[in-house]
Amino acid sequence: MLETGTKAPAFSLPDQDGNIHTLDEFRGKKLILYFYPKDNTPGCTKQACAFEERYPQFLERGAVVVGVSKDTVASHKKFQEKYNLPFLLLSDTGLETLQVYDVWKEKNNYGKVSMGIVRTTYLINEEGIIEKAFGRVKAAENPQQMLELL
Repeated sequence: MLETGTKAPAFSLPDQDGNIHTLDEFRGKKLILYFYPKDNTPGCTKQACAFEERYPQFLERGAVVVGVSKDTVASHKKFQEKYNLPFLLLSDTGLETLQVYDVWKEKNNYGKVSMGIVRTTYLINEEGIIEKAFGRVKAAENPQQMLELL
């Protein structure tokens, strides 16, 4: 996990519509950048829907929410449409951003070791500096936790 007080690494990734987004376009706003393992899985759906429910409150506080996983643009589009998600879902199929944000790690699930995304959320301030970093977050509780930080 990246340390608070450090500059957030730049990224350039496609969203669910294939449009490219960069870290720089969020300057002047607080950015909640959350990394999640997989579209349409129980935990990831709970987390995304909880962000969706609170999205107007995030906007009122000058923050935007962006989710990132290694799923494809097409997968993100289906996930976004199915749950009417109002925020960007970025696709990092090449794993570059996942690696620089230190969320692509070895995981041990019931004795089976594999590589995957460790659910992590960063609060990045208006100048692009990491204000808070939360690793191994609880999917259902994380959106409220982030709202309370703002």
